[in-house]
Amino acid sequence: MSDPIGSTGTTGSAPAGPLASRLTESIRSTAGSLVSSVQPAENELTRWRRTFDKFAKEEREGKKYLSPSQFIDAIAPTDEGFSRIRREQYSILFRVADGAKRGIVSFEDFPDADYQLAFQVFDVDASGSIDFDEFKAVLSANTAASGIPFDFDCSWMKLYVGKRGGRHVLGYHEFTQLIKGYQGERLRQAFHFFDKDSDGYINPDEFQRIIIEIAGHKLSDSVLDRLPTLCTMNPGKKISYSEVIAFHNIIREMDAVERIINHAVRKSKDGRIDVSDFLNEAAGSMRYGMFTPMEADIIWHFASRGGVGSSQRLALQDFQALLDAKWQPPHIAVAPETTTKGSFLGELAQSTYNFIQGGIAGGLGAFAVYPIDLVKTRLQNQRSTVVGEVLYRNAFDCVKKVYSNEGGVRAFYRGVWPQLVGVAPEKAIKLTVNELVRKKATDPETGRITLLSEIIAGGSAGGCQVFVTNPLEIVKIRLQMAGEITRAGGGGAVPHGAVHVIKQLGLVGLYKGATACLCRDVPFSMIYFTSYAHLKKDVFHEGKRGKVLSFGELLLAAGIAGMPAAYLTTPADVVKTRLQSQARAGQTVYKGVIDGFRKILQEEGVRALYKGGLARVIRSSPQFAVTLAAYELLHKHFPYPFAPQELTAPRPTRAIAQDISRIRARNALRILLDCSSRFGMVDGPAAAKGVASLPAVLRA
Repeated sequence: MSDPIGSTGTTGSAPAGPLASRLTESIRSTAGSLVSSVQPAENELTRWRRTFDKFAKEEREGKKYLSPSQFIDAIAPTDEGFSRIRREQYSILFRVADGAKRGIVSFEDFPDADYQLAFQVFDVDASGSIDFDEFKAVLSANTAASGIPFDFDCSWMKLYVGKRGGRHVLGYHEFTQLIKGYQGERLRQAFHFFDKDSDGYINPDEFQRIIIEIAGHKLSDSVLDRLPTLCTMNPGKKISYSEVIAFHNIIREMDAVERIINHAVRKSKDGRIDVSDFLNEAAGSMRYGMFTPMEADIIWHFASRGGVGSSQRLALQDFQALLDAKWQPPHIAVAPETTTKGSFLGELAQSTYNFIQGGIAGGLGAFAVYPIDLVKTRLQNQRSTVVGEVLYRNAFDCVKKVYSNEGGVRAFYRGVWPQLVGVAPEKAIKLTVNELVRKKATDPETGRITLLSEIIAGGSAGGCQVFVTNPLEIVKIRLQMAGEITRAGGGGAVPHGAVHVIKQLGLVGLYKGATACLCRDVPFSMIYFTSYAHLKKDVFHEGKRGKVLSFGELLLAAGIAGMPAAYLTTPADVVKTRLQSQARAGQTVYKGVIDGFRKILQEEGVRALYKGGLARVIRSSPQFAVTLAAYELLHKHFPYPFAPQELTAPRPTRAIAQDISRIRARNALRILLDCSSRFGMVDGPAAAKGVASLPAVLRA
């Protein structure tokens, strides 16, 4: 029985015309509705037009056009920069938009689809389909520089285009799936290429080459440089295929990784998470996908720089180098103007200004606690082995007797001026050296510093300050003891001033007891600066979710840190005081630090080494608190008037509205860069011609 529609007879042809017409009209209507449904909204078109008009400077016959450089300025995402995607790589999209090969692009030529742009790059002959030779030619030209071959005759490729002799062309939708799966096959073949022994392992530098080739645009320079360190996760110092696949999965799911980390950090009480927190959040927030323990360990390896293990609790900023391809270490993530704006004289003037402020703050702190320091010195210097030597039963008794017998309040400030003169360089040296060593020891990318480095920084600061503090201390002690010596001599002797003491001691004498001073100041600074840093970070949670400590919290942290530092170094302070004091008749003379420790223990016992310990704690804590408070206030209310403004480079956010054309251009280029990070550096048509000129056996 004949088909009426397909019949060529008269009876069959009559209804065929109206039916064909209706079918054609229906198809056109459906196609029209589909086109209108996927067309950009009016506001998107408006933004495209505004962007186009802003950059289009070429004009021909009253119509605006974009030149190649203007096209790149218009299409490149404004918040991306070219740190990961080179500017010249955007030019490949210009060649796609410039279908007429005029060297200019009109508004109608503006790109409007990401995968469509990528499709047109491979569709060299503009036939609307891609055959095997076109695909191979474009990819070969853009991946040849990597030195990592790709077998186009592999079984994976045959699944898409068929085998030799029966290959078919790829339409747009088939191409999108092929290009999406290409990176995985490229990774598998690259691993197999380097795995010469077929033992399932490759060298660290080979792993680095693979990742840079297929994902160099998705990772920051910091992570790319540290890719070889992945080998430290197993004993063989090589990288397994499982680890390569795990790392590739992390890159593919980076958006999910970032979302999970953000959610987990927000739920954490201390703003930090470990591997188990990450995996728990992933399990609770993902319906089907899951991250394996190996993948989580790799995330922690790169976030923690591989030195602390997966048990480390990390803050959100620790992950930024992995999550943000444009991340840079804090010391270079500032606009170049800030590093070149200030001259040497300007920096010197600012350092001098800060030095003066530190001196003023240190002087205020020293003046506030000087009476306590005098009482501490008197208690430490009295010898319990000499008959009649124990003048003070305790600190309160000392305060009472000094006030009653030596001239009231003024007696508590005897020797204060030399102390104030020496405090400025002492505090400046201590703070500057500690900050300098900490800066050198701090990881420039994560901002972390090891506990040992913190201790060394503090010790270095304490050691350097002895050059100033020892002469200061010996003059201060001699003046503080002057009233007691005068009273012991019957009141006939007249107390001398600082100049007399300096002349009496001489240059060498000013450094008497320097070893004991080192034994006191080095451990004091080790304990103090380390405790202060950890109190701010671990107790008061400085930096957690951007927290800035209040003035009271800084004071409290400074005061608490001074307590253990002051008390635990009291024995060295007692020996130093005895060595630097002027021994009177009948008092034990000490030959040095070790001799001082030994004789005090033998003659007076362990308790003598902690004389004045409470007074030392009461003095040191408020002194550092007042010094810090004054310094913070001076910085806040009297900043350096000529300081250059620092321009920070904040991390771009996806919350900023962008032209859809820019987003599509970026996505199209990312599709191509997933094939090779060098994609776009070679002209596609030129590459196709070059491949076409090869012998057929090589082209196959």
